[in-house]
Amino acid sequence: MKATKSDPLLTIARIVVVIGETLMAIAILAMGVVAAILPFVGDTVEEKLRTASGVPTADFPLLPAIAVLLLALVAFVLLYLFLRNLRRIIDTVGEGDPFLPVNATRLTNMAWQMLAVQLLALPIGAIGMLFAGDMPQPEGSQTDWIHVDASLDFSGIVMVVVLFILARVFRQGAAMRADLEGTV
Repeated sequence: MKATKSDPLLTIARIVVVIGETLMAIAILAMGVVAAILPFVGDTVEEKLRTASGVPTADFPLLPAIAVLLLALVAFVLLYLFLRNLRRIIDTVGEGDPFLPVNATRLTNMAWQMLAVQLLALPIGAIGMLFAGDMPQPEGSQTDWIHVDASLDFSGIVMVVVLFILARVFRQGAAMRADLEGTV
């Protein structure tokens, strides 16, 4: 099919996705660097946390922190791959030919990537809750100074279901178009 005219929505979507990809790449790099050097500077970080929090007895949980960083690193890689697939789908829409079998595969991959991110959020949140529960409160603190929410994101689960359904729609649309082209 021939390319469609310039579409401002597609242009904006592509810009937003490229910015998201760039931010994910930066986050991946930052998480990787921090996870790599944290075992070597854990004592310094612990001292900085004691000073910043005003809690002289705080012990920095090095292994849980590294675990959260590595899990978050995997989540950011998955989000980067999600955005890359989305950008490629946007490109095919801009070219005027979105109902391709490869887009159905991309949508299926995106659904699995989002499901994995949702599942990774559970151990990240659980470790965060353990970390927050072990941290003593600064003197005179009226509220929790660390707040962690560890729950399933309903909108994320809905997004996974929608992506799996869209993948089927695209797969069926590509098959119907192939059948139609075969009859002409």
